Amino acid sequence: MTELYKKSWLEENLLDLPKWQRDAFLKFANMINDDANTYPCVPGRQGFQLDHLRFGFSCDPRKSESYYTLAALLKQYSECSRDTGKYASLVVIFETPEDLTENASVEMYENLFWTLLNETAKLDEAEWPENIPDNPSHHSWEFCFNGEPFFAFCATPAHVIRKSRHFPYFILAFQPRWVFEKVNDSTPFGKKIKKAIRKRLVNYDGIPAHPSLKWYGQKDNHEWEQYFLRDDDTSLSKCPFSRMKHALNKLRF
Repeated sequence: MTELYKKSWLEENLLDLPKWQRDAFLKFANMINDDANTYPCVPGRQGFQLDHLRFGFSCDPRKSESYYTLAALLKQYSECSRDTGKYASLVVIFETPEDLTENASVEMYENLFWTLLNETAKLDEAEWPENIPDNPSHHSWEFCFNGEPFFAFCATPAHVIRKSRHFPYFILAFQPRWVFEKVNDSTPFGKKIKKAIRKRLVNYDGIPAHPSLKWYGQKDNHEWEQYFLRDDDTSLSKCPFSRMKHALNKLRF
């Protein structure tokens, strides 16, 4: 059975976890809750400290089984996220074998990321939310699952320059869109937290922020470009995610 875990539960049951899961969680904890308080995402750090985050584990992301695991985790999480706290996020850590960590490039992980989102979306039984455009080129588009819009984040072992996108395991995080209701360009708090995060991000990575990082809803913003940031300043010319294809596939069956 696919399980969602609280940080507190994982800390209390570390020795019962498979070795790779134990190692991955401890590495994540050390990264987001480092003693020097350098991790750029302040809400993410607060969410971890306050036990608002939820964690899930999945197999090798190259296996089709991982699509079903991610779909199950997203469905469970979409139904309970509002009860977990205002700094809510789902963190999914994938088993990442040595051959993947040693041989996969950033571009290969990028392809793997979009394959996961596409294949997982095919398993979504809910209708796409009426208030969210299904065209990724629209500035208000967001990835949705089980009727819930999510901002997606990916970190990989291959990232070197952008340290904020590096992690020893292939990892995805999903933040419900409602988390950002008070964190946007129209609120003083939103502007303040954005400025703080951007400053910390530049200090953490040692390079300027990626040009794709913008506010949700800005006319020139594309959320999908922020999901997977490359080590350089480039982005894909077109979003690999297609909701229309998924809808047509459902009609065929």
